[in-house]
Amino acid sequence: MASPAPHITGLHRYPVKSLRGHALDRATIEPRGIVGDRRWMVVDDTGRFQTRRELPHMARFEVDRDGDALILSHPDLGVHRVGRPDGDAATIEARIWRDTVSVRLASADAAAFLSRALGKPVRLVYQDDMAPRPIDPRYASVDDQVSLADGFPFLITSEASLRALNAHLAVPVGMERFRPNIVIAGADEWAEDRWRRLRIGNVTLRIVKPCARCVITTQHPLTGEQGEGNDPLTTLRAMGRMAKGGVMFGQNAIPDRPGEITVGDQVEVLEEGESNLR
Repeated sequence: MASPAPHITGLHRYPVKSLRGHALDRATIEPRGIVGDRRWMVVDDTGRFQTRRELPHMARFEVDRDGDALILSHPDLGVHRVGRPDGDAATIEARIWRDTVSVRLASADAAAFLSRALGKPVRLVYQDDMAPRPIDPRYASVDDQVSLADGFPFLITSEASLRALNAHLAVPVGMERFRPNIVIAGADEWAEDRWRRLRIGNVTLRIVKPCARCVITTQHPLTGEQGEGNDPLTTLRAMGRMAKGGVMFGQNAIPDRPGEITVGDQVEVLEEGESNLR
């Protein structure tokens, strides 16, 4: 019996950077990635981005969308609805790694809600369509843009590669540890290292570099609690999943053509090369 062709088994959107995401059956793709993915962000009182690296308990927030608004749910503080800032909302310059991007401030109530939950003064900000953020020119074309994600519009992962990792782990981990946007089944383990261009329905994607992983992968995805040891990072390193920049799992991608993709869609590999894990 022939093996199934590569196909999508998971689509995931993360409306607020570093808070929980949710699964989708269908996703609309725009130049910055899945519509609504990481257009919101928590910043400190200086405008610097905040993530589960510094605040692991950000993992306790569930996030849903109600039209243009966010619904934030916290196990201790309840539910808070946040309207999207309009064109009259104040703007600040927020910092993400080496980038600076103009963002709009959400309500003071949202800031107070998040500050109580996180135990420090923070604000919630939104990147509107008029706030460009170019992608690192080493990997991108001049017009490529990204949301408030770490660096690229998409993270693509493979079920076969997760199985290969779990075969070496004393305690297997789920794909949610890696916060992908697109999960693909039906490919060989680590085949994604050789992919260069993919077509899914009417959407085409460029694979530009492997994704360097951080301490967030060692945390419980629903609580932020740290597991014992430093897995899966330690095991990935022992398996040789290293490249310039650190320990790698998954591939970063940029869309060339927008459109819609759906769970179950076939993934066509348009171009391959040598492994980019180097």
